[in-house]
Amino acid sequence: MKILAIESSCDDTSAAVTVGRRVLSCVVSSQVEEHRQYGGVVPEIASRRHTENIVAVVEKALSDAEVTAEDIDAVAVTFAPGLIGALLVGVNFAKSFALAKGIPLIPVHHLRGHIAANYITSEALEPPFLALVVSGGHSHIVDVKSYTDFAVIGRTRDDAAGECFDKAARSLGMPYPGGVFLDKAAEEGDENAYRLPRPKVSDSLYDLSFSGMKTAVVNTVNTAKMKSEDINANDLAASVRRAVVDMLTDNFMRAARDLGRDRLVLAGGVSANSLLRREMTALCRQSKKELFMPELRYCGDNAAMIGVQAYFELQAGHTAGPSLNAKATMPIDRVEY
Repeated sequence: MKILAIESSCDDTSAAVTVGRRVLSCVVSSQVEEHRQYGGVVPEIASRRHTENIVAVVEKALSDAEVTAEDIDAVAVTFAPGLIGALLVGVNFAKSFALAKGIPLIPVHHLRGHIAANYITSEALEPPFLALVVSGGHSHIVDVKSYTDFAVIGRTRDDAAGECFDKAARSLGMPYPGGVFLDKAAEEGDENAYRLPRPKVSDSLYDLSFSGMKTAVVNTVNTAKMKSEDINANDLAASVRRAVVDMLTDNFMRAARDLGRDRLVLAGGVSANSLLRREMTALCRQSKKELFMPELRYCGDNAAMIGVQAYFELQAGHTAGPSLNAKATMPIDRVEY
């Protein structure tokens, strides 16, 4: 079964053609350069660019897969969570395509898609496993019981890890998207140069909190400016990265031990972080646990992961009709449409 998948939850317009776990094509139109001048994503601009780009992106995905619209058996689309205006562009396109062709419409939760990126990279991966889903807007520890059955074990109580990276990078004068530039700078810095807090949530073993660390970084930079002192950007970047990765890996590995999970998965945009990948590789080797990570090209937002997750959603009978609407927020374990 050939699935046309659409992803437009933030600032990347993406379309892909998938068959099961196999990706026939994946096209991503990025808006990074335009949003960089504003220091972050402007929702209204993102929605407008999705509207302008989606037809050409879909046509390119079909062409790259060497198929036509008539060859498509189902349409999948990210319907939640994300920027509501951006999501609506993809949802409305997908609904129109499915209605015109008389084929199934499969709604896909964005975070489920990120987890499914690992199915592309690793054919042997199958549930149950424990997933650490980390991005600019989300930080979750998820018990994946089956391809469509999820339970959130831990989550951030405030800011996401990716947002902490981005805000720290911005305070250091790095361009958008900050997390990428912070990771590169950190490779050249001393991770012990600055002492940063590693907050813990008192009433939860697995929940996370990054707002205090983000504030600590901003205060460190501002205090240095007021005192006319120099900040070593590489050292502070390395210190921030080490602190965030320590918090993520500590809680994730604790949850894995407590739940008895020996198969672990990284997912989301921050799964591309070089230190996180190295640390998880080392920790899993030490504890004799199996680690799966997506290819770097599938860490960020893309339609291929949506198409692969849609394959399993369709098998579970999860389809929608013309009344499908986009949702800005929705938990991964309680999907409604």
